[in-house]
Amino acid sequence: MLENIENILREQCGLVKDGPIIVGVSGGPDSLCLMDILRNAGYSVIVAHFNHQLRPESDTDANMVEQTAARLMIPSMVDGADVRAYAEKESLSIEEAARNLRYRFLFGLARQHNAQAVAVGHTADDQVETVLMHFLRGSGLSGLKGMSFRSMLKVFDPDIPLVRPLLETWREETVVYCAASGLRPHYDPSNDSLNFLRNRMRHLLIPNLETYNPKFREAILRMTQSLKADHSFIAEALDFAWRDCVTRAEHDTVTFDIDRLSQRPLGLQRNLIRHAIQFLRPGQETNYAAIERASAFINDPDGASRIDLKGGLRLFREGGNIYVYTPDADLPFNLWPQMPDDGGPILLSIPGNIELSGGWKFSCERWRLPALAREQADRNEDQFQVWLDAEKLPASLELRTRHPGDRFEPLGMEGHSQKLSDFFVNEKVPQRARDRWPLLCSGDVVVWVPGYRPAHPFRITSSSRNVTYFAVTRPLDKRTE
Repeated sequence: MLENIENILREQCGLVKDGPIIVGVSGGPDSLCLMDILRNAGYSVIVAHFNHQLRPESDTDANMVEQTAARLMIPSMVDGADVRAYAEKESLSIEEAARNLRYRFLFGLARQHNAQAVAVGHTADDQVETVLMHFLRGSGLSGLKGMSFRSMLKVFDPDIPLVRPLLETWREETVVYCAASGLRPHYDPSNDSLNFLRNRMRHLLIPNLETYNPKFREAILRMTQSLKADHSFIAEALDFAWRDCVTRAEHDTVTFDIDRLSQRPLGLQRNLIRHAIQFLRPGQETNYAAIERASAFINDPDGASRIDLKGGLRLFREGGNIYVYTPDADLPFNLWPQMPDDGGPILLSIPGNIELSGGWKFSCERWRLPALAREQADRNEDQFQVWLDAEKLPASLELRTRHPGDRFEPLGMEGHSQKLSDFFVNEKVPQRARDRWPLLCSGDVVVWVPGYRPAHPFRITSSSRNVTYFAVTRPLDKRTE
């Protein structure tokens, strides 16, 4: 039994002999087996037992774990909470509430003792049951690959890993090990209750499936091992796509570049949205319907600008971005140039520089080489810079926000004007940004809408002799990992 356990502990779990390990011990055969294996292998073990207070025998279980640890001269810590009351307060299932409180306790101890890892006794049987639960919920590859020997539960701790050394060990093997080692596990009668989905699968579904394939559990375990390699490959592609498509990731908002996201294959789009949900709501289950709503939203630019996603999260399309955000998020404004907070007009001096909001800057200067200016203008693809005929420009220029009734003569319309509000709508200027969008003006005359077009009368031509250059520059582009 457990011939490869030393290799698993070292290579798969990444454990070393010179740092303590918090071992979650319920008192059952799996966790007692794990505790004893780690002790015998020479690792520094601290036993941790969490009393869920769900059964009359809970206190007996806690005492038994303490006594076993003391007999083996292993330090132990016991804590507990009313899981049922917590579940009702937080509107959680009993299983989810118990897991949250238990892991909060385990990782709290790990931080307190500077532990290298938290170890739990999940076995191959737990792996099979977990994969079946994910399958019944319509999970993707990340769910069907099952649990890993080593993983990070960032919702509980961003640095300390959770390790599961017994993932390739069957439950029957841990029972035999305990008997051979003189360990006396306590059997939890709630494991026989059919009120829990996992128990119904363990006692009803899996035995039924084994009538079709006697080695059903082994087949599921082989599948998880195969899918782990596939998932690793996909994770690398996902990491690259995340760094390319996500322009900002904060605690309440993930911002995607629409063009880059929409160019990705559908499967990768789905995984990027799933990853964003996990980033904002670690541990939250994401069903197929939510991911399908998101992919339809991404690929329908003429559809709704905002949809509900899952668990209070929402998707919002604006300008060149798609946001995945929480209900209390303040969506960023520094994605576009905005006038300073006081909102008043700013007189322009040429040359000159003006600080805008969010790190944006406005600058202007005179160009004495009109031929070079025309060449640059012809090749220009950045609509946040423009070259205009200085002799046609009004003597007094200012930066200001839009006024009611503003009209604009966009370049290319041969002198025909339109309402500035209509221009904003036609050019899809983000609605939240319109009121404070900086405009280069002279009184009521709009000379240039940065990011879009200059006014037709001020364009440079072959006869232009004096040129003025204007630019609005954005803050440094902070790509996120």
